[in-house]
Amino acid sequence: MKITSFAIIFVLIFSPFFQIASMRLDDLDKVMRLTDRYNLVTKTAIQDAAYMLNETVDQKYEPGYGSKKFFRANKERAVEAFYRTLALNFNVDGDAVAIGALAGYIPAVAVIDYDGYYIYATEQFVDSGGQAQMRLVWSPKKPYSYADTQGNIVNFSLDGFVKTYDRSSLRWVQGQRAEVVASTQIPLLRDGAAFETIRRQTIINAIQNDLAYVINRHNQYATRYGIDYLFTLPQISQEEWDNGIDDIGIVAFIQGIPVGDQQYNNYSFGGGMLKKKKVIYGSVDPSTGIRYYSRDPARLPAKVEERFENEKDAARSGYFPVRN
Repeated sequence: MKITSFAIIFVLIFSPFFQIASMRLDDLDKVMRLTDRYNLVTKTAIQDAAYMLNETVDQKYEPGYGSKKFFRANKERAVEAFYRTLALNFNVDGDAVAIGALAGYIPAVAVIDYDGYYIYATEQFVDSGGQAQMRLVWSPKKPYSYADTQGNIVNFSLDGFVKTYDRSSLRWVQGQRAEVVASTQIPLLRDGAAFETIRRQTIINAIQNDLAYVINRHNQYATRYGIDYLFTLPQISQEEWDNGIDDIGIVAFIQGIPVGDQQYNNYSFGGGMLKKKKVIYGSVDPSTGIRYYSRDPARLPAKVEERFENEKDAARSGYFPVRN
C-alpha cells in the first residue's frame, strides 16, 4: 500500500479524535476565561459590601465597650451593595426575575460584627394565605459564646473585650479581659495566650458550623430555582479565617453557576474597617539579649530598633511577641 493511502487512512481514523480534543481545549479556555471574570466580579462585589459596612447609622461607641475595634456593621447596606454590584456585572440590574435567579447561586452571606455575627440566607415560611414562600432573611445576631466545664460563660469579641457569667458568684461582668480577670473565678481569663487561642477558634467554629448548616440547607431550595448542584461549605484555610475575623467583615459564597461544562464555586472575604496600615515594632531586651516585638512600642523592654509590616516578618528575623 502506498504511503499516501496510509496517510488518508490515518486522517480518516484520527480526525474525529483531533476534533474532540480541539473542542475540549476550547471548553477549557472558556472555563478559564469565565472563572477569571467571575472571580473578579465576586471580589469587586465583596469589596463594595465591605466598604458599606462602615456606613453605620450611629457612629458613636456604645457605653461600656471601650475598644478601638468596636464598630457596628451596617449589614443591610453591605448586602445591598453586594447584590447591586453582582447585578450590574452580570448585566441583570433592574431585572427582578434574573436577580432572583442569581440569588439561587448564593447560598449564604455572613457578616462578622464586633461581638457576634449574622447570616443572610433563604428561609421558608408560610404566608397569610397558607402558602409556602421563600425569601432571603437575616438570622438573629449570634454571640461568640464559650462555656467551660464549670458552667462559666464567656462571650468574646473581635479583641479582648468580654461579657462573662461567673458561675461561682452568679453574676455577669464585662470589660477588657485584663480588667475583669480579678473580678471573676473564670480560669480562661487568667492565661492571655490560651484566651487568645480559644477566642479565635470559638469565633471561627461558630461561624463555620452555622454556614455549613445553612449552605447544606440551601440544597432544599435550589431545585426550585432550577439549580442542579450540591451546595457545601468549601475548605477555608486557618489563615484566611484568622485574617477574616481580625476586624468586622463579610464573607459570601457563590456556587453552581455554569462555566462551560463545569460549575463555578468560590467565596470571598472583605474587611470593613478603614484603618492605617499596622506596624510591628521590635527591640532587644538589654538584660537578656532576647528580641521582642509588639504593635505598641511602649510595651517593649527598650527603644525601638526595627519595624516590620507583620508578625511573620518579625518572627523570621528572630523576634518573639511580648507576653501579657
